[in-house]
Amino acid sequence: MIPFNTPAVVGTELAYIQSALASNVLSGDGNFTQRCQDWFEQYTGSHKVLLTPSCTAALEMAAILLDIQPGDEVVMPSYTFVSTANAFVLRGAKIVFVDVRPDTMNIDETQIEAALTSKTRAIVLVHYAGVACEMDIIMALAEKYQLWVVEDAAQGVAASYKGRALGSIGHIGCYSFHETKNITAGGEGGAILINHAEHVERAEIIRQKGTNRNQFLRGQTDKYTWRDIGSSYLMSELQAAYLWAQLEAVEQINRRRLELWQGYFQAFQFLAEQERFALPAILADCDYNAHIFYLKLRNIEERNAFISTLRHAGVMAVFHYVPLHTSPAGQKFGIFHGDDRYTTQDSERLVRLPLFYNMTDATQRVVIDAVMSYSA
Repeated sequence: MIPFNTPAVVGTELAYIQSALASNVLSGDGNFTQRCQDWFEQYTGSHKVLLTPSCTAALEMAAILLDIQPGDEVVMPSYTFVSTANAFVLRGAKIVFVDVRPDTMNIDETQIEAALTSKTRAIVLVHYAGVACEMDIIMALAEKYQLWVVEDAAQGVAASYKGRALGSIGHIGCYSFHETKNITAGGEGGAILINHAEHVERAEIIRQKGTNRNQFLRGQTDKYTWRDIGSSYLMSELQAAYLWAQLEAVEQINRRRLELWQGYFQAFQFLAEQERFALPAILADCDYNAHIFYLKLRNIEERNAFISTLRHAGVMAVFHYVPLHTSPAGQKFGIFHGDDRYTTQDSERLVRLPLFYNMTDATQRVVIDAVMSYSA
């Protein structure tokens, strides 16, 4: 069976993990953590980048940093992973879901303003498949209404919007290094990007269980104490070592993924022109990272038949999110504002094809042939 995903391996991970072991610093904020954080700060231009155990942890930190309180409202797409909403629900927020655009499956920027109320504190957007949301429009809205913008850029590492790295445009950005992402920290991992200097000191405290331990380690205070709420939001040094190996190879990883993505796109263009299914959109302002290649079938019945056919051909193709507003927790903690024109309909049509760094041309050919056979 051709898997949907295999975590990227570039060959230097083990040597760096052994180096981390030899350093006797394993709990986090060692040499490899610093290398990774410096790399991201240089790449993104963020004031501060802090490695975290997951993107979920980064989102939870964002909600604490923005002082989200019970009764506050947070606007976001329903087509996303549960962590996007959960991080803010944990602070007592009410989630206001709005529809997505059918071309990108990103939040529909034209629907946001109507969903805002006097209780709205933040807009949380998701760069689906590494393709950017319309950041200029969203940031203008945030400035007009004095709102925070959090970029859930879990899928957007090394992708950009008008030359700016995803995650660095809003007030806070969140990355994922889960094994399904373009680069991984050995299975799990994440980072929070602090794009406003005013949040840097508090972010360090929240990440260190609510203490000023980082200031103590830098010699800025003679002791460290409990200063704020927080939790254990440090990535281990072993994970950072694995991540550093991947960061050194991030260009070749994304280059290979883009080759595979383009291979699918070119192979299926003719079928898309015959309206057998829809292909992902390519937007002029976005430098995407080929995180996901998906097809949209006509409806859920056709999609399920497609997945079953490919599985019988030895290919694992999978659907993605079930819209959060249709789930029990989504109905309890949120509302959907406006019409659900595309979110549910397109979520039921979308299927993702295998795409991973170590995928061979021959393996991709098997996937393409299986799709072609279904469409014959």
